[in-house]
Amino acid sequence: MNGTNQHKYDDIINLPRHISRNHPQMSLINRAAQFSPFAALTGHEAAIQETARLTDSFAELDEDRKMQLNERLLLIRENLGQHPECEITYFRPDAKKAGGAYVTIRGRIKKIEEVSRQILFTDGTALPIENLFSITGELFQNLES
Repeated sequence: MNGTNQHKYDDIINLPRHISRNHPQMSLINRAAQFSPFAALTGHEAAIQETARLTDSFAELDEDRKMQLNERLLLIRENLGQHPECEITYFRPDAKKAGGAYVTIRGRIKKIEEVSRQILFTDGTALPIENLFSITGELFQNLES
């Protein structure tokens, strides 16, 4: 280095730090945040996990299973006044990708809606009839033996 560059900032090096009258000082936490690692691929990890998440495909029911479900729905309809307790397994389509999952819920049935083709539970849950897989419960014990 030559002599002129060696003492280039000697005139300002010992001056006090400037404090603005117009702008408040940044907090230490905000100042430290400036130097935190930058995530250029925000959401990338979530996208990988979503892709890896497995879904089931809807299983087409055979005629015997369809007939069994229809018989059970008729028996439920005949006993709606008792609000029969049933355990129903149905296919719930996935909102984000093809396929879905088989889910089982248990509750008391309030109504079978013919127009919307749904089973309504006393807690407000509604299941589409076309997605049913199985129906079990005390009401069907005589049918199962």
